[in-house]
Amino acid sequence: MIVELISVGTEILLGNIVNTNTQYLAEKCALLGLSMYHQVTVGDNRERLSAALETALSRSDVVILTGGLGPTEDDLTKEVCAEVMGFELAEDAHTRERIEKYFKNSIYKDIPDNNWKQAMVPQGSTVLDNSNGTAPGLIMEKNGKTAILLPGPPNELKPLFTEQVFPYLQNRQPEVIRSQMIKICGYGESQVEDKLIDLINTQTNPTIATYAKTAEVHLRVTAKADNEEAAKNLLKPVVKEIKNRFENAVYTTKEEETLEMAVVRLLKKYELTVTTAESCTGGLIAGRLVNVPGASEVFREGFITYSNKAKRKYLDVSKGTLKKYGAVSEQTAKEMATGGVFATDADACIAVTGIAGPDAEGEKPVGLVYIACYMKDKVKVEEYHFKGNREKIREQSVVKALDFLRRSILSNYH
Repeated sequence: MIVELISVGTEILLGNIVNTNTQYLAEKCALLGLSMYHQVTVGDNRERLSAALETALSRSDVVILTGGLGPTEDDLTKEVCAEVMGFELAEDAHTRERIEKYFKNSIYKDIPDNNWKQAMVPQGSTVLDNSNGTAPGLIMEKNGKTAILLPGPPNELKPLFTEQVFPYLQNRQPEVIRSQMIKICGYGESQVEDKLIDLINTQTNPTIATYAKTAEVHLRVTAKADNEEAAKNLLKPVVKEIKNRFENAVYTTKEEETLEMAVVRLLKKYELTVTTAESCTGGLIAGRLVNVPGASEVFREGFITYSNKAKRKYLDVSKGTLKKYGAVSEQTAKEMATGGVFATDADACIAVTGIAGPDAEGEKPVGLVYIACYMKDKVKVEEYHFKGNREKIREQSVVKALDFLRRSILSNYH
C-alpha cells in the first residue's frame, strides 16, 4: 500500500515552524510497512492544495494531510478535500457537542462563531475525536482512495494518530508487519553496515534498515507474515544474531527507550547514584539524565565547572595539574571525576572537559575531548577527537559520556 504525506501551512514553507509531523508520520508509516515515495508541503492556497491532493490521489492509495483544520478562513484542508473527492459538508452534532465541552472546560468560555466551522464534516466520512483540541481528525474513503486529515499541532496529531489512525492503517494491511528496534553506541553507520553486510546482502524477510543518529546507530528489523506469531518468529533469530555481533554496544531493543533512559534504568537496577562534572558540555549531560522520570532516585548532583577556578573550588582539581597539563587533559578529567564523587558521596561520577571551538587552544585542536568515569575506586579516561561545529562536538560528547557511564556500570556490576 502506497502512502503520501501533504503538510499544509504557509508558515511551514516560510520556515517559521519546524515540520516535525512529517518525520513522525514517516517513521510510523515505515513501521507499518507502507511504501512512501512522496512528501509534499503546500501553503494555505486553495488552488495549489487542490492540485497537490489530486496528484497525490492519482499515485497513492492513502494520502495523509496535516494542518489547515483550524477555525480561520485560511484553514482550507477539509473544504478542499471534500471538493476534490466529492463529499458534501454537513454539521456533525457529536463534534459540535465536543467543541462546546472543550470550551466549557477551558479558560475561554465564549465560543467564537468561526469555531463552529470545525463541526462541519464531510458526509460519510469517519470522524476521529480529538481529545486535545477542537478540530476533529477525518478519514475520507472513495473509489479505493483514502484521505486522512489530521490537525497540525503535534500535541494533537500524535495521540490522535497513535490511538486511532495507526490501528486503522494496520487493519488495512493484507499482512501482519512487525518491527524490532536495536539501538547501538560505539560504532559509526558504515562500521555497523560492515559488520552486518552478509545479513544485509541476503535479506528478504526480515529486512534490516540502518539510521545514523548523533554518535549512535539505530537498526530496524522488519518482518512480514500472515499472523503476528509468525512475524515474531521471523524476527527473533535475526535480532539475536545482531545482538551477538555487537554485544554490549546494544543499549536497548525498545523503540521508546533513549540512551539516558537506559543509563537511569541500570543505575536503578544496581542501586547506584551518579554525579556529573561538566566543562565544555555545560550541563547537557545532567539535563539529559534529569529528563528521565525517576532520575531523582539516582542523580546526586551536577557541577558545571567551566572555568579553572570552578574546577578547583568545587571539584578540588589541583592548581598544579591545571598549570602543567591544562584544563583539557586526561589528568584534569580524572581529577574532575574523582572530585565529583568525593564532593557528593556518589557511587559514580562522569566528567567531561574539551575544546568545542571555534578556536583551538594552543596545540590542542578543536574537538579534543576527555571523558572520565570514576566508579569502584577507579577512574578511567577516554580521549576523543570529534569533528563538526561547536554544537555537534558538544552533542557527541554528551552521547559518548552517557555511553561511557553505561559501559562502566555493565563492566563493574553485570
